[in-house]
Amino acid sequence: MSPAPEPGGAAAPDQHRVRRFLRHNSLGLFFLVTFVLALAGQAVAGYAAFNNQLVADGLAPVGFGAYVTSSDFAVDVTENWQSEYLQFFLYIFATVWLLQRGSPESKELDKAGTESDKDQMVGEHATADSPRWAAYKDWRGVVFSRSLGLVMGGIFLLSWLTQSVTGVAAYNEEQLRRFQAPTTWAHYLSSADFWDRSLQNWQSELLAVASMAIFAIYLRQRGSPESKPVGASHSATGVEG
Repeated sequence: MSPAPEPGGAAAPDQHRVRRFLRHNSLGLFFLVTFVLALAGQAVAGYAAFNNQLVADGLAPVGFGAYVTSSDFAVDVTENWQSEYLQFFLYIFATVWLLQRGSPESKELDKAGTESDKDQMVGEHATADSPRWAAYKDWRGVVFSRSLGLVMGGIFLLSWLTQSVTGVAAYNEEQLRRFQAPTTWAHYLSSADFWDRSLQNWQSELLAVASMAIFAIYLRQRGSPESKPVGASHSATGVEG
């Protein structure tokens, strides 16, 4: 007769799988959770500020549901999203060719460019573990070999377009509250309001990337792949800790 299963024995493998999943995906989960918390905090703070402005203008405040589905909230969210994806889009493509001596954010100084098929494990150099499209040398291989940058660029353009649409709606609502004439979407694209929203985010993201690339030459964070090993030379390039 086989021994009876221990209490909780069936649940133990499931608990182990859950713990392993959380551990193996902790970086992505951490940033997704903090993103949701930050978005919720922005919604609460923005709701209070929006209603304060309505009351100051002599208008009735709106409900929380009405605010989070409004163009005012949407434009505030998307103007930040598009700048973040612009940052990654530019960084992904710029680091193919551009180098920074001594930075772990740069490739090694002799590897500028798209590199050889052997280095990139494409075509006949693909392995059994390689993604299927890496083995193709037709349009599938071309698209897949640039898919990360293309997706980041596509999300940037989509979020920038969304910002422009929600931005003109929010702008026109404010114009009507002030008994002024609304504007068209095309005219809004050349307005100071649209470019002020865009450029104030772009400059901060580009400064952050430049700072990271340069500070990482001389400063260290032990155990982080974004830093060189603590004892690595300042001139070591493309080395991660």
